[in-house]
Amino acid sequence: MRSRWQTAEAGTRALTTGVTLAVLAVTEVLLRSTDLAGGFAALLLLALASTLPLTLVLGPGRLARTYAALALSAACVLSLVPFGGLTVGGVVAQLVCVYVLGRAGTTRLGGVLVLPYVAIALGSHEELTRIVAVLVATLASAAAATGIAHHVRSTAQAHSATEQAFADTLLEHAARGERARIARELHDVVAHHISMIAVQAETARLTTPGLPAEGAHRLLAIGDTARSALTEMRRLLGVLREDADTGVQRRPQPGLGQLLDLIDESRDAAGSRTRLIVSGPITPLDPGIEVTAYRIVQEALTNARRHAPGAAVDVELQYGEQDLALRVRDNGPGAIADLSALSGHGLLGMRERAATVGGTLRIGPAPGGGFLVEARLPVKPEETATEAEAEALP
Repeated sequence: MRSRWQTAEAGTRALTTGVTLAVLAVTEVLLRSTDLAGGFAALLLLALASTLPLTLVLGPGRLARTYAALALSAACVLSLVPFGGLTVGGVVAQLVCVYVLGRAGTTRLGGVLVLPYVAIALGSHEELTRIVAVLVATLASAAAATGIAHHVRSTAQAHSATEQAFADTLLEHAARGERARIARELHDVVAHHISMIAVQAETARLTTPGLPAEGAHRLLAIGDTARSALTEMRRLLGVLREDADTGVQRRPQPGLGQLLDLIDESRDAAGSRTRLIVSGPITPLDPGIEVTAYRIVQEALTNARRHAPGAAVDVELQYGEQDLALRVRDNGPGAIADLSALSGHGLLGMRERAATVGGTLRIGPAPGGGFLVEARLPVKPEETATEAEAEALP
């Protein structure tokens, strides 16, 4: 699409071309005239009529271009047949006119404008008029053919560019779909099995009676390796989904810094008192530890709202040198009496999350009433976590 500046510049060029040819045509008529009687005034008018309409032919309007081309050609033919005074400026204007029509795709009109000169060349008895008609018909045909060839080439290039853009778009969408499919497979299948390896390794290490120290060390290494693999897989999934999720606003994984927002949201939803109690020196932890703690608190608050509506809930975080102690306790009258109400994905998910990072989880009645979700997650600061993950890689 042309800008306003480009349109104004094109209009200026068209006006300059038309006026220049008109001045040349009038000058030629003045130089060739020997008297000021009769036909001289008509030749002057025809000289102007055969050149000035080119301004509209070169303009942007299709309808104005058509009428201007017809008027210009009619003036050229009248200048040639009755008066024998077709100027060089008029010939140039006629050639530019048919070229512009061919370039604009108005091929039929360009051919029609050439036909009068062919008829004059075949039917005129004046030798000079016949020669000029043949010359104009030949040159006009060549100009029209050149314009048509330019139009065909430009149209082919535009179609080729459109097809290439369409093919690139299809290829990009196919690549995004494939990356999204791979990301889903990794998340739903591979990550699940790796997390189960970590859970089973930790379970075997903690529950196998009489396990030798070397065996416990091996199982611990298996769990650490599985957790490192999960961390690397999360990074890989982020790369795969970077383009696959175009148009979808994604947020980073939550951590302990977002607990206040979670508790405010829970308080507003349940209409009950919910407190956050933090003790110990607060230190940055591994992102996997933080997101695990956040998800456990989130699930515990959800269960409290569902099974103990209206109960006050305390969320406690205790930072220690070896682990992070996490407790979520509700003390309302509607506290859960047994674990059967929590069976399913919620309880299993909390246990798996805790075991995946090498932690433990205990769920049950709280001393003095209410219900308690208690987790202990190993403290692994971000710097140490990066080194440990690098050492765990083969």
